[in-house]
Amino acid sequence: MKSINGLLGAMTLVLAGAASAADDWYLGVTAGYYDLDGERAISEDHNSVTAGVQVGKYLSDTLAVELGYGANAGHDDFDVLSLNGLLWLNNSDASHWRPYVLFGLNQYDFQDASNLVLEHDDRSTQIMMAVGMGTQFSHGLEFRADLRGMLGHDEDGEDMGVQFSLNKVFGSKSVVPASAPAAAPVVAQATAEPEVEAEPEVRTITVRLNVEFEFNKDTVLAVYGDQLQAIAAAMKAHDDIDLVLEGHTDSRGADQYNLSLSDRRANAVKAKLVELYGIPAARISAVGYGETKPIASNETEEGRARNRRVVGEMSFSEVYNF
Repeated sequence: MKSINGLLGAMTLVLAGAASAADDWYLGVTAGYYDLDGERAISEDHNSVTAGVQVGKYLSDTLAVELGYGANAGHDDFDVLSLNGLLWLNNSDASHWRPYVLFGLNQYDFQDASNLVLEHDDRSTQIMMAVGMGTQFSHGLEFRADLRGMLGHDEDGEDMGVQFSLNKVFGSKSVVPASAPAAAPVVAQATAEPEVEAEPEVRTITVRLNVEFEFNKDTVLAVYGDQLQAIAAAMKAHDDIDLVLEGHTDSRGADQYNLSLSDRRANAVKAKLVELYGIPAARISAVGYGETKPIASNETEEGRARNRRVVGEMSFSEVYNF
């Protein structure tokens, strides 16, 4: 069969590169239905069914490249090799249905199984464009369905088709994102110094702030209002104590981008304390550490949600007379 060994060799090289160099890649199976241009089809009804495999690599949360190979399972005897770029049109929870677009190239290798004389070249190339919807299930399984249009020049024809893909995703994207859990209110912790008879008791009070963020966002959610109010009240009562806010991210994204995002998050919490509670900006320092100080595993969504945070604390002593 013409060029099959070469196509499979290319697939093997891409698969090896994805497995060795990518944290987020996928391997899948495909099923397609094509309505071939009349001048290119061997069968009279112009319809063809294909089955194949594909391998892809995520370059970012919304962009991937993939290489696919399909073999005919219907009337016309041909193989098709495709090289595509995939773009998700939003970055919402992958467990929800999301739209995407595909752009790429298809190379057909027609075989004359019936000893017919074709009126076109045995091999042709077309530009492929597609729109579709996809979602991700548990265990890193991803399903996609799209409508495709293929356009060639002259005798390469104009084809239409649909394709269904079932992929196994490896890496951090294999875990379906879940909604970030609401943080429990932070309770002020007090440690009492040893009592000295007939003397006032001195207690050290520590008020902690832990604000978690949604993925790739620096918006302070309203659920953390109680924590901000507690910190602001403590700062007003003890105007000699300053506050340091530390911003953090999970491990997804480039290091430099995460450093900038963590700094924006820390400054967003600072802005809330200044604007809503009148705390002088000079008393609050904001610093971002990016992804360098995780407190949980970045291999799970729960761990990544805990790492997307801004933390701060202040301690002061109070004297209690009995």
